[in-house]
Amino acid sequence: MRTALELGYRLIDTAEMYGEGGAEEVVGQALADAIAAGDIRREEVFVVSKVYPHNASARGVVAACDRSRARLRLDTFDLYLLHWRGSHPLAGTVDGFERLVRAGHIRFWGVSNFDVDDMQKLWRLPSGPDCVANQVYYSASQRGIEFDLLPRQHEHGVATMAYCPIDQGGLASNAELTRIAARHGVTAAQVALAWVIRHSNVIAIPKAARADHLRDNLAATTLALDPEDLAAIDRVFPPPRRKQPLAMT
Repeated sequence: MRTALELGYRLIDTAEMYGEGGAEEVVGQALADAIAAGDIRREEVFVVSKVYPHNASARGVVAACDRSRARLRLDTFDLYLLHWRGSHPLAGTVDGFERLVRAGHIRFWGVSNFDVDDMQKLWRLPSGPDCVANQVYYSASQRGIEFDLLPRQHEHGVATMAYCPIDQGGLASNAELTRIAARHGVTAAQVALAWVIRHSNVIAIPKAARADHLRDNLAATTLALDPEDLAAIDRVFPPPRRKQPLAMT
């Protein structure tokens, strides 16, 4: 975490589910240490966390956020997401999110693993249009959201946060991406990341287990794929021509 911050990463994604709060504690410690050392200021970092569906009632989401904020040692989250849709009515979850915004405990709220039908139900709620992001599985080999979800979110001003943008590491050894990577002097994983973030309203949140992964992932932000590259990727991973189930892990 400290290395990521030193390299220039400024968006951190976590959740109460990860390590049952353990990941939030690690992130909180790293942030506190970096801020105390003068390496960064709090306002320079965009922190995202997520609430379990079973905690996402109107009152439960507020209590869950309080626990997460304590673990992260933060007064305010920049973005707070419903991890996936559960049994609690969306209206109650949204009410809880809006209460957190009014209290200054979160700046923005959004969702995760929502398909088009879920988003449509959300948008019909009075405060539904306040949703700013949907975090979903999206990669060159998992392109289903391009058929309907991605364009609809763009219309509504909802950012797409792409998790597993390297398809859980699978694209790092793909033959076609490796060929493209060799032409640019980069890695196949960097090509996969550059492909995802070619959209102006798509954010990639790749996993990084080592410092060299952090450096490679960050370098992918400067890689511009040309039309020949994009056409080659389309041949290997064709764009969807019909509705597909939402990919999830």
